[in-house]
Amino acid sequence: MTESYYKLCLEELSKIKDRKRILLHSCCAPCSSHVITFLTKYFDITILYYNPNISPIEEYNKRKEEQIRLIKEIDKEGKIDIIDCDYDNDIYEEKIKGYEKCPERGARCTICFNLRLEKTAKLAKELNYDYFCSTLTVSPYKNSKLINEIGKELENKYHVKWLYSDFKKDDGYKKSIALSKKYNLYRQDYCGCIYSKRDNILD
Repeated sequence: MTESYYKLCLEELSKIKDRKRILLHSCCAPCSSHVITFLTKYFDITILYYNPNISPIEEYNKRKEEQIRLIKEIDKEGKIDIIDCDYDNDIYEEKIKGYEKCPERGARCTICFNLRLEKTAKLAKELNYDYFCSTLTVSPYKNSKLINEIGKELENKYHVKWLYSDFKKDDGYKKSIALSKKYNLYRQDYCGCIYSKRDNILD
């Protein structure tokens, strides 16, 4: 696909006349900050905090607590709540077995995206959400094309609508940094897994 995912997102949002429900996978509070402010005009948002890649568990809990705090404090137009999932780090480690030495942004990350987005799609279908999406595309370190391709495949598999996105566009990433400062959010210095920490890759 050569079209802009941001353009596709805006086109889809322009069709929404009545508020819809979206299940939004969030990797962390800082990345979700801009996405929430961007989507709150159109959706009642449920954050899905499903990030079994994050290690150690103390780091996982710290990021989760910041996500919960942001939901309470951030300016919003509609409803926003959170689904807090189990810490499935053992499932993540089993999935990426054999890929531990892969460079960041390689095959291991693709497996990780699939794991988290499929969980989101399945729950969106089970709980009758109108759309599902992820905050992952706000990061300049993430492959938006890959994330949107996975999302579209899962839309076809689970029959729940994927909202195309490239939230970094229109200074989205810069806006997330500004909002992180406004709400004094903890900004981690690695993506989440112990391998990204090894390679010192930011979120």
